Amino acid sequence: MNKSVLYILLLLITFVKGQEQFRSLSNENWFFLQAGKTEKYKAKIPGTIHTDLLENKLIEDPFLEDNETKLQWIEKEEWIYECNFNLTENELKNQSIQLQFEGLDTYASVYLNQALILEANNMFRCWYVDAKKYLHHGSNNLKIIFKSSSIKGKELASKLTYTLPENERVFVRKAQYHFGWDWGPRFVTAGVWKNVSLHFSNHAYIEKCYIQQKTINKTEASLNFVTKIISNENTDYLIKIGNIKKKINLKKGINSIEIPYNLKKPKLWWCNGLGEPYLYNFTIELFKEQTLLSSKKLSIGLRTVEWIQEKDLPEGKAGQKGRSFYLKLNGVPVFVKGANYIPPHSFLPEVTPEKYNHLIMQAKKANMNMLRVWGGGVYADDVFYNECDKNGILVWQDFMFACGMYPGDSDFLNNIKEEVKDNITRLQNHPSIVIWCGNNENDEGWHNWGWQKQFNYSKEIENKIWKDYQTLFDTIIPNALKETLGENKYFYWPSSPSKGWGRKESLTQGDAHYWGVWWGKEPFDIYKEKTGRFMSEYGFQGMPAVSNFRKFTKELSWDNKSIKTHQKHPTGFETIQEYMARDFKIPLHFEDYVYVSQLLQAYGMKIAIESHRRAMPYCMGTLYWQFNDCWPVTSWSSIDHNNQWKALHYQVKKSYAKQLISIDERNNNLNIYGINDELKKIEGNLKIELIDFYGNVIWQKEQSAHFDANSSRILDSIKLEAIHTLDRNNSFIRISFKNKLLDLSCIHYLARTKDLNLAEPKVNITYLNNNKIQLSSNMLVKNLYLESEGVFFEENFFDLLPHETKIISASNKIETLKWKCLNELETK
Repeated sequence: MNKSVLYILLLLITFVKGQEQFRSLSNENWFFLQAGKTEKYKAKIPGTIHTDLLENKLIEDPFLEDNETKLQWIEKEEWIYECNFNLTENELKNQSIQLQFEGLDTYASVYLNQALILEANNMFRCWYVDAKKYLHHGSNNLKIIFKSSSIKGKELASKLTYTLPENERVFVRKAQYHFGWDWGPRFVTAGVWKNVSLHFSNHAYIEKCYIQQKTINKTEASLNFVTKIISNENTDYLIKIGNIKKKINLKKGINSIEIPYNLKKPKLWWCNGLGEPYLYNFTIELFKEQTLLSSKKLSIGLRTVEWIQEKDLPEGKAGQKGRSFYLKLNGVPVFVKGANYIPPHSFLPEVTPEKYNHLIMQAKKANMNMLRVWGGGVYADDVFYNECDKNGILVWQDFMFACGMYPGDSDFLNNIKEEVKDNITRLQNHPSIVIWCGNNENDEGWHNWGWQKQFNYSKEIENKIWKDYQTLFDTIIPNALKETLGENKYFYWPSSPSKGWGRKESLTQGDAHYWGVWWGKEPFDIYKEKTGRFMSEYGFQGMPAVSNFRKFTKELSWDNKSIKTHQKHPTGFETIQEYMARDFKIPLHFEDYVYVSQLLQAYGMKIAIESHRRAMPYCMGTLYWQFNDCWPVTSWSSIDHNNQWKALHYQVKKSYAKQLISIDERNNNLNIYGINDELKKIEGNLKIELIDFYGNVIWQKEQSAHFDANSSRILDSIKLEAIHTLDRNNSFIRISFKNKLLDLSCIHYLARTKDLNLAEPKVNITYLNNNKIQLSSNMLVKNLYLESEGVFFEENFFDLLPHETKIISASNKIETLKWKCLNELETK
């Protein structure tokens, strides 16, 4: 294809809004080279240096084997990106031409036709440059020199007379996980990681618009459209929103225009499980006489958000117990069910809109209503928030600070202020965002992790570091929120957790991160005791599917160094082994070990989640760590990097169901709970059975029962000692609750899994059609796992009860079916 034809095609990519035009430069012929060398290679924009090196076969795949350790040289180099693009005389006639970078990673010197036009220093900011005076007709050259973020961070760190925890990464405004985490590799990226474009305008254009929700009730919603317009002249214009038209007079420069807008009988936006996440679509248009100059499209949801923190009522001599912490959406208390979300790739431009959509759908499918965007990653892509809006997934939004203490010099703080404003402006119209949080575990780390002793701080230095913390999280960020959001109601929470997990108050107020399980090696049952008001982090590792291992290594063996490279916690495998020995028999073979590690993870998180849900309204939120992965790894995730559900995600789907039967066994008693998220009472028939592993009913009880609306209550209590025929190692309890619309069941075992007397079963499999099978067995089949290449099963890792049929649907045709269960594993 010749250059003139290609240029015409690129112009067709330009989208036009009246006389405002955008022309993407991401599709130009970009190339890159290493500083100090001359050979150039093709580059992809958006992209990263690692993916460009891989695409040009200059490095091996960073995710394969132990290549991560071999590629650390990349972060130490400077990299140059460059392209040439043509401009027509007509394009140059525009009154204003702006060069817009949506994301530069991170320290970037930008040259346009050899003139230095920008020094960028923040991955999270947008950078806009008035470029007309640097441009000319014909060919133009754009060059970007990326300096090493790790070297720059170390240079900035060396200027202090003391050391801040986490070394160079806290000085660099880029994704903190790029420097490595206990679930992620160290790939300190560089490059043009978001789109680059030219923005042409004449007269005036709409830069941004946000909607203030003034009042809302059943009959009317009162809104205020606040529109920022950049004008090149002092003159009159017309602005239009729906059927409303208003003449406005703009001054040259920045203008802020407010237009009231009322909606009759408004439909509310609800989270998943409580109602429809209804969205209103608006178009804001700017005219000069009859000519459309600029327009913006907005989708908004109308809702009220309150975070309730009320003192508990006095309880006799014990006094006040603590303070509530829960979300009210549209006046309704919401039990929050979800997970902590991390960036879905080490190289973010690799993530497609389809990938974001898929992730949000997996959250919805598992009955979640919230994801927490964790502070060590990035402010997520627009697609992520759009999908959350559409699917009713609430968002807890961290600002991008995690597990460290940050500098407090004026350059750093001014940079942060602009970063925060950029991202609040971009995200403010999303109804899904219900909380803004300053950081992840910085306060916790300062007060609980011993940094003062570790770095031998003087009292003066301690005071300086803490004062810098307060300036950033108690002043800079909340002031930026207030300045940007104006009259819109919002909730700011300075740090998560509000108190560390070693402190008593962590379980009586605010949000809590409980890591006594895993880090503290406490038993899973401690979750029943350590339940706070809002559990925003807790977790346990499980290995990814065997197919995930095969994507990055050839040898499935503990002797393989690559297996250990893809486990980032220093004692991760040892911790899994210790916990596994408590509850399961240890498998002999690697593939079986992977399977049991997932069962272990699911078992532990079931205890945690259901303890939290049983405790409502004392506890009103549970967000496990973590939802997803950024590369193939053994981690705390419930969905692995290959988008496969671990056993945990299947368990989460059950434990997060709108109605749940949950059993709490203590002191030889079974308390049977009915948990209901819906806003109506549910009545039905409760049946309790003791069944042996061959299907014989040993004991049973039946009665009427009900679930209260939006609450948890005990349906019945059973004293096990009263059941004289009880054999803990050879039987289980089944609880069922039924009415005309609902059929719930729950299985509870009376001994540890390793102590159950599981015999070899005879499993019958009948193919009902290409993607549906029917299963049955002569005895209990414990944790039946189905596997077929490229197939997702709607249920998996389940218990197949004796003499009962179970129908399982699959995503597509089942070619070759493999299965395994605990009954048949070879163990040590």
